Amino acid sequence: MKLAETFAAARGEGRAVLVGYLPAGAQPDAAFTAMVEAGVDVVEVGLPYSDPVIDGPVIQQAVDRALAAGTTPRDVLRTVETVARTGAPVLVMTYWNPVEQYGVDRFAADLAAAGGAGMITPDLTPEEAGPWLAAAEKQRLDPVFLVAPSSTDERVARIAGLCRGFVYA
Repeated sequence: MKLAETFAAARGEGRAVLVGYLPAGAQPDAAFTAMVEAGVDVVEVGLPYSDPVIDGPVIQQAVDRALAAGTTPRDVLRTVETVARTGAPVLVMTYWNPVEQYGVDRFAADLAAAGGAGMITPDLTPEEAGPWLAAAEKQRLDPVFLVAPSSTDERVARIAGLCRGFVYA
């Protein structure tokens, strides 16, 4: 089930959507599926990155452990595949640099093949997102961008117009 369908179903039930996040590689994949079994509607799988500048200390420590254990983007995609089997939409939450190094088109294709619904890219601005937007469109993935509390109304509208599923705030 894609993001739009999940949000529509929750709206029809008069409730919010519960989104859960864990970084891949810092715990077994069973932790992700347990979130879905416990009621999470959408799962964010974090792609460990060596310089997580917007993450807090708990996530930074988990990411450090995942990287020390050798977690790679391929491992993250395998986690996406495992979680996607639950039927919950799965997004990769990542900084842009690992995707660019992997190859934008290749990452989008591999994410779609793994059953991913889309990707959250908090450090990718709309002005620089052309390659990702094209790859996401081609693979029918939902792009999700960040809106800062300081964003102007015009910027919020621009970002909201590029996002599918939801806007990360």
